[in-house]
Amino acid sequence: MNKNEAIAYLYQLPRMHPRNDLSFIKTALGALGNPQDKTPAIHVTGTNGKGSTCYYLSALLRQAGQKTGLFVSPYVIDFNERIQINGQMISDELLLASFQAVKQTVDQLPFELTTFELETCMAFWTFWHEHCDYAVIEVGIGGEHDKTNVFTPQVSIITTVGMDHEQIIGPTLADIAREKSGIIKPGKPVVLGNVPAEVLPILLAKARAEKAVVCQLGHDFSPISCLKVPLVEQIDAACALAAFQQLPLQLSSAQQRQALQQTTVPGRFQILAHHPLVIADGAHNAQAMTSLLATVRGRAYRRLLVVLGMMKDKDLEQVLRLFKPAERIFLTRINYPRAAKLADFPAWAQARYPYYEDYRQALAAAKRSAQADDIILITGSFYLVGAVLKDRKRV
Repeated sequence: MNKNEAIAYLYQLPRMHPRNDLSFIKTALGALGNPQDKTPAIHVTGTNGKGSTCYYLSALLRQAGQKTGLFVSPYVIDFNERIQINGQMISDELLLASFQAVKQTVDQLPFELTTFELETCMAFWTFWHEHCDYAVIEVGIGGEHDKTNVFTPQVSIITTVGMDHEQIIGPTLADIAREKSGIIKPGKPVVLGNVPAEVLPILLAKARAEKAVVCQLGHDFSPISCLKVPLVEQIDAACALAAFQQLPLQLSSAQQRQALQQTTVPGRFQILAHHPLVIADGAHNAQAMTSLLATVRGRAYRRLLVVLGMMKDKDLEQVLRLFKPAERIFLTRINYPRAAKLADFPAWAQARYPYYEDYRQALAAAKRSAQADDIILITGSFYLVGAVLKDRKRV
């Protein structure tokens, strides 16, 4: 079996079980020898910012001389990005070894795992097999019921709480906060990022109940303003540093700054070209888009052109209402089942904005319309950003 066949097998697995609990993956991990318990790990959740925080934390751990595993989703260009060691995605050979080790074990069980469960098992197996000193584990969706929530972390991080995946972990912001609080574990510190005041008491109450020390943005740490990145990234880096400082590791201030400044987060405010300035960012919900637009609008430019492609299960109406009348929107999609088609967008948006079935045509139209002092923003989905970056890589 080659890599593409393994990935195809993963994607034909069910997406969900009839019941939403962790019994299936816990049984599978037990059959594998519980690799999730053999590598000290940090658990990171949040409506937005969790991926960036994971990358920053991984960089800090590597700077401290630790062999560091990283499990993130979604990937931007290559599937192997999902599982990384020391800042590098694992090789095809190691990916296949982890897949085969997990599949051979799971094939003996009386049930199938979901796609994400099998991927999660592969990550834990890889970090154990490769003798990682630490691992940074990004939650898929939510927290308490997420398939990564099968270990006791050294530190937990909750970056933000906002409206996303309401149909799974909502419908209210309080429901989402309660779900995310599920990664707070007895006696283990928790770092809280930019959490809305209305749901902060939910997280603090869970921390008290678990006797978990709280390290909170605005009280115990601040955004790292020396980083030349948007404010939201400064907050993500600060969350990562606050978590690192809970570990029995040492870095000087200069070493910390160096690690954070050298961190590249794929698909997050990634500048692809100048004159006009072309920015790719995977913002895919109202909270993330609000922050992204505030950053972009803070720059000097003549006109903003937005190539927007989203998944149909996102709040398209809420995101589209964030754009100003003077901003030119080019609606588009990628060839992916969840990608929104023209009919999925609100009727008023269909009438107001041009739509391109092929994202390449939308980007070309934006470039034709742009002048040197304009900004072209490619956003709405990591899938769209990944497709654009993959095209650039082929050139």
